[in-house]
Amino acid sequence: MAPDAPRPVSPGVPSGAASLVSTTLLVNGESHTLELDPRTTLLDALRDHVSLTGTKKGCDHGQCGACTVHINGRRVNACLALAIAHVGDTITTIEGLGQPGHLHPMQQAFVEHDGYQCGYCTSGQIMSAVALLEEPWGPDDAEVKEAMSGNICRCGAYGNIVAAIQDVRRKA
Repeated sequence: MAPDAPRPVSPGVPSGAASLVSTTLLVNGESHTLELDPRTTLLDALRDHVSLTGTKKGCDHGQCGACTVHINGRRVNACLALAIAHVGDTITTIEGLGQPGHLHPMQQAFVEHDGYQCGYCTSGQIMSAVALLEEPWGPDDAEVKEAMSGNICRCGAYGNIVAAIQDVRRKA
């Protein structure tokens, strides 16, 4: 190799690309060791490397909430989080909420109140709704709407989503 020629960062990785980093993520109670470019978002790690596709890629800019997951019990837009920043954290996706044949109460409420239309935003809506129940929001519909304002539903099922959340609150 010529003395002034660019050298690969690591074997098999082209010049200019970041080297891969071994990253272990705890997702839905299972440990996943992945080789990731350090620039990989948590959303892309979940979808492309862990094969959990319930978390949706909507805007990829943190504006729609379709990618909402829980990290250590708090809701986070996975498209804005770097995967390597969450080693050691507990990550929960929509697939980790309920079990086959036994829906999480919020999932069941969304079904009962028709809180989904096309379904694309539903996983993010449910993840935010579950988290907001643990956050210091007031009990009225206006507070719920404000708490859910980071999640967009282009189909306009907002009234049904609020009804589902309030139903779970009443039953808790």
